[in-house]
Amino acid sequence: MYYLLAVICGSLVASMISINGGLTDFYGTYMATVIIHFVGLIFITIYLKLKGEAFLPKEHLPFYYFLGGAIGVGTTVFNNIAIGSIGISAILALSLLGQSVTSIVIDHFGLLGMPTERFNKKKLIGLGFVLIGIIVIISS
Repeated sequence: MYYLLAVICGSLVASMISINGGLTDFYGTYMATVIIHFVGLIFITIYLKLKGEAFLPKEHLPFYYFLGGAIGVGTTVFNNIAIGSIGISAILALSLLGQSVTSIVIDHFGLLGMPTERFNKKKLIGLGFVLIGIIVIISS
């Protein structure tokens, strides 16, 4: 089931980039980013209210757990800028490369509280396929 959720997430991200690109054309990169995150805040607030869940954590958390919001703003801004120059497939393919390399580094060193999963050379095969895919997507 979790694999299906990941596939659905990928579909949502592709749709989101397209929709956000349209909003960016109308409002500009930074105002569109504000609108996007404000609408997200409204939706998650309604969801939390309906579920009766607390807005704030009950315990002290490491500061980096809260950086996801800042990273979300960064990815939205970068996608909004890129969508005017390259297509969604190129954005997603290059994002996959960045995600893959970063996740390998995080896993290898156990960064951000993640369990350590040492790098092995087999992962280079996967990265090679990603690079080949990017070349095919960008050159077509």
